[in-house]
Amino acid sequence: MKNRGIWKSRSVTTSDLMLGSRETGFQQRRLDWADDGAAVRETAAMRQKNRTKRRSPKTVLRLPDLDHSKSSVLQSLGSAASQRTYRFAIDDFISWYCSEPRLAFGRTVVLRYRYYLESRQLAPATINLRLAAVRRLAYEASDNGLLSPDLAAGIRRVKGAKRLGMRLGNWLTPTQGKELLRVPDRDSVKGKRNYALLAMLLGCGLRRSELTRLTVSHLQQRDDHWAIIDLFGKGGHVRTVPVPAWVKVAVDTWLAIAGIETGIIFRCVSRTGQVWGNRLSEKAVWWVVREYAKLAGIDNLAPHDLRRTCARLCHSSGGELEQIQFLLGHRSVETTERYLGSRQRLVQAVNDHLGIEPQGGSS
Repeated sequence: MKNRGIWKSRSVTTSDLMLGSRETGFQQRRLDWADDGAAVRETAAMRQKNRTKRRSPKTVLRLPDLDHSKSSVLQSLGSAASQRTYRFAIDDFISWYCSEPRLAFGRTVVLRYRYYLESRQLAPATINLRLAAVRRLAYEASDNGLLSPDLAAGIRRVKGAKRLGMRLGNWLTPTQGKELLRVPDRDSVKGKRNYALLAMLLGCGLRRSELTRLTVSHLQQRDDHWAIIDLFGKGGHVRTVPVPAWVKVAVDTWLAIAGIETGIIFRCVSRTGQVWGNRLSEKAVWWVVREYAKLAGIDNLAPHDLRRTCARLCHSSGGELEQIQFLLGHRSVETTERYLGSRQRLVQAVNDHLGIEPQGGSS
């Protein structure tokens, strides 16, 4: 009896243990299921939160978005001249884009803008520059998440305007160059400065930006010849420019009367003949050339035409094409050839003597 009781008690204890372990297992599973459900709900909540924060790229850009992309474009440019050019081009596009119906900023809109530029009879180079600024604007908008990458890729595929023919440009003959140099009053302070300015443009073929940044330390002697050493030109291109003797005399005369020993060479001059300011602006150089050209009887003359004149006079006097390229600081010799117009001769042209000319000159 005692053994049976002991066995019975033992069997009961074993079953109780088995039931308890089962209940404990069920409870553990319930807890695990609850934890899994909470984790699933938390993951779903996080995904929903990320979806709400994530913004889909826009197709129509508003004025604040365009201004933000424009600032990004200008900050990515290192040259002040490039910033000025791109700012003008982007402002022109924004004013046109905001005046049109609000279409998606994509390939179709940029094509319409190109047709608009062509209707204004702009040069192909100008149109291509405007389109390059628009493409840069689309890239920055896409990088900032303001524009769909597909639309930006479509804008990239817009082709520029074709160049049909070649614009020959304007230049002066040696006689016209002498007449222009005779105009400044070389007895006055301003006249001496303007004569030296014109001499530097005609004799050295400098750009306006290079002329206004020219310093006294740039003028040095190399091989017993005066030259402008380490001149930073367009695109950061560094070159050395020989200075003719008559140009150096004109510059020295101006420096002596202005009392300039260091720093910028060309500075402002008041009506009373007082030299002031740090440097002469590029716009002032443009006005000086325009005013003296009118007094010399030359119409529509720009400072860059004097640079082109320098190249053509060097070529006509027997200068080598490679040396003229070094003088002007062109990376491509084709650019120098366009300055020279060497592919087409206007003097002794091919149609001057056809054999059908009327007797006694022109009829």
